[in-house]
Amino acid sequence: MKQRSSSKLNEDQLKLLYRQVILDHSQHPHHHGTLANGSHEKEMENPTCGDVITVQVQLSPDGQTIDDIAFSGSGCTISQASASMMTDVVLGKSVRDARDAVYLFSQMITGKETTKKMDDVLGDASLLAGVRAFPARIKCATLAWKALDQALPGFPEKETAQ
Repeated sequence: MKQRSSSKLNEDQLKLLYRQVILDHSQHPHHHGTLANGSHEKEMENPTCGDVITVQVQLSPDGQTIDDIAFSGSGCTISQASASMMTDVVLGKSVRDARDAVYLFSQMITGKETTKKMDDVLGDASLLAGVRAFPARIKCATLAWKALDQALPGFPEKETAQ
């Protein structure tokens, strides 16, 4: 029987951990539901697979900070986990920092760029970087992030049309 090297074992364990974190976010999503007093909302659908996500945001009185966030809808494991991770990343952040996180997530998930800063900013969401190997799943992973970006004030009107 062939023995595995310890580095291969560690790589396999790491992949298992990543999968477990993603499954946990999907099965026990953070900030799932609706807000009684959401100030901004956006529903988006991925017609390719049927995922539907609604993101609601409650901004601070000055409109600069995300005081509360929730998402609802249905979809695959990747879309639900990504939405859960996204809410963790942006809750309590400024609108500008939330938009920066959306941009970094998009860069990571499409394979355009991966940096240590992304891990720091994106937290668990950086575990979704492997999705870039499955182009059909990129829309699933980015759906909630795009909904957040479009829900926040200041999104260019010409880009909101779908």
